[in-house]
Parts: sequence; structure tokens; C-alpha cells
Amino acid sequence: MLLHAALFCYSSYFFSILDIDNKILRFLTEAGDDGLSVQKISRHVFNECNTFFETILFEDVHRYVQSFLLRNSKNPDSMIEKTGERGYYRLNPDNKESRQLILLFRDDTPEETSKPQEDLSLSLF
Repeated sequence: MLLHAALFCYSSYFFSILDIDNKILRFLTEAGDDGLSVQKISRHVFNECNTFFETILFEDVHRYVQSFLLRNSKNPDSMIEKTGERGYYRLNPDNKESRQLILLFRDDTPEETSKPQEDLSLSLF
């Protein structure tokens, strides 16, 4: 029973890490060409992942976001690149994977819907 609980916790942790990666990429997509600082990305991820029943420490989130950004911005043709400012990152516009991500995340955003039209039919009462 104890082993099963440990495996469940590990698999839950694994899926939350993938979820955090997707959140980081989504925030960078929404930021556009200006990019975001590591601190702001960490704050956004922390606010989205922290719940009443599952609390996480901001320092842990910040450490993970920082290592994720450093790991994925080492090469000039990687998905994420550093901007001119210290500590700011953005999606690399020259990378085809990041361009695909931009299209993917933009397709996920709900389009503005028109206001529902008023019912102009005559009332029976």
C-alpha cells in the first residue's frame, strides 16, 4: 500500500511538471516580443498552480521556472531566448517549434463572441 501511494504521488508530480512547462510557454506566448521577467513568469505560474488544497512554495516554483528557462535557452536556435534585458525571456521567433506554439496557443484562446441578440418576438402576456 505504501509503495502504491508513492508511485501515485510521483506520477501526480510528473504530470504537474508537464503542466507547469505548458504554463510557462503559454505565458511567454502571451507576452509577445517583449518577453517577461523570470519573476513575473514565476508569479503567474505560482498563482495558477497554487490551490486551497494543494499549496506549493513560491521559492520552489521560482527555482523550477528559472532552471527551465536556463535549460531551454542555451542554444541560439532553441525555443526560448533571452532578450536584451537581464532576466527577461521570450519565445524565439526564428525557431519553427516556437512559431507553432504561438499558433497553437492563439487558437486555444476563445474568440470574442457577439452579444446575444434580444428576443424581439411579441410577448403573449
